[in-house]
Amino acid sequence: MIANDAFRDFVHPQLNQEITAIGGYYVVTREVRLPFRRREVLCLIGYAVVDSSCCGAGGCAFARVAGFILNWKYKYNPDSRPLSYVEPIRDPAVRKEIQQLIGRQETVHQVNFD
Repeated sequence: MIANDAFRDFVHPQLNQEITAIGGYYVVTREVRLPFRRREVLCLIGYAVVDSSCCGAGGCAFARVAGFILNWKYKYNPDSRPLSYVEPIRDPAVRKEIQQLIGRQETVHQVNFD
């Protein structure tokens, strides 16, 4: 494993569990290992619901990109959540290409990068 400050552990969320947020909640429904240029991208798919905001109600489907997978679920944290070692994706051109790829494969309203 390569040591680099840009690389990090990613804590996998529990799927299909409501997580309270300001104005509502969100749910991660799936983890996707997306092939990209001989590498794999870790992508979470989910939805957010705004139902307790003073400004109205709404929602959206989203993708959250954790980064390139370097080591998949290689250990567990003290809360028994799996950890994967990932490299965040910083290059704007690569981000755009991955965003377009996700848009072709998933029905989401937004793609966010960690």
